[in-house]
Amino acid sequence: MEEIKNRSEILFLYEIENANPNGDPLNENRPRFDTEENKVLVSDVRLKRTIRDYWFEYKGFNGSNGKDIFVRETKYSDGKEEYISSGSRRAELFKESSDKVLETCIDVRVFGGVLPIKKDTFTYTGPVQFQMGKSLHQTEIITEQGTGAFASGDKKKQTTFRTEYKIPYSLIGFNGIVNEKAAQYTKMTEEDRKLLLEGIWNGTKNLISRSKFGQNPLLLFTVNYKEPYYIGGLRQRLKIHSEKSDLQIRNTEDYKVDLTGLLKEIKAQSDKITSVEVQVDSRLEFLNNGEAYSLENKTYQVNDF
Repeated sequence: MEEIKNRSEILFLYEIENANPNGDPLNENRPRFDTEENKVLVSDVRLKRTIRDYWFEYKGFNGSNGKDIFVRETKYSDGKEEYISSGSRRAELFKESSDKVLETCIDVRVFGGVLPIKKDTFTYTGPVQFQMGKSLHQTEIITEQGTGAFASGDKKKQTTFRTEYKIPYSLIGFNGIVNEKAAQYTKMTEEDRKLLLEGIWNGTKNLISRSKFGQNPLLLFTVNYKEPYYIGGLRQRLKIHSEKSDLQIRNTEDYKVDLTGLLKEIKAQSDKITSVEVQVDSRLEFLNNGEAYSLENKTYQVNDF
């Protein structure tokens, strides 16, 4: 299959309820947070991890049948000991061939990467780049304490205590770009693009570990362009309308997403756009110019807005 030929721009919204979207290991695993704006931050690395995990678990990119994920933890044995592989050892599995890595590993084709081949080091800029995610409204970090099941050591009469940090509720947005120019080098295909969008949506739905459960995709809005152009800042063009204060918001019934700024820019740049693909949760409600507005799960032509 040929590489993608046209640029796309991605807007992704998802909710999180009573969970930790992206813990900071250097800050007691507290959610990443912009203390000036009191808004949640989520790194692009976290979203890429979500997508990679989905590809690995559900789409067969697990090292069999010529399909793999390059950036994943693998181990090797040396005598009786087992160790985690380095990047160079991982590359050895592909016979030190960058072409073989690109052919086999969807994550390198899509996100790029550094391949430490012994004869040379290849650096690929990924066609898909995400800006750091951010909540569309203010929220707070809550602290939850409890007891563990075990004592901290022998001859102890009490179990250990645990502390967890969570977000009560937040609507989080990501901006992303699929760059057709970079795809010429990594050989990202149209099928890869489809798997990317599937991974964003379904990967988020499958964040069902104890600390991540409570995250649901709400809107995936993909703008497909005719030329090497993109609007930029799609998330920043959205507003939240609610009768409640930001800190009182707890579910989709508490707010509406105002699309006025976004749709205005879509119309203004209509000569550069071929179509807009939409995937949306039916619970999410929208406004446009102060009136109720609906989005459906379909591909829109620009004149449809």
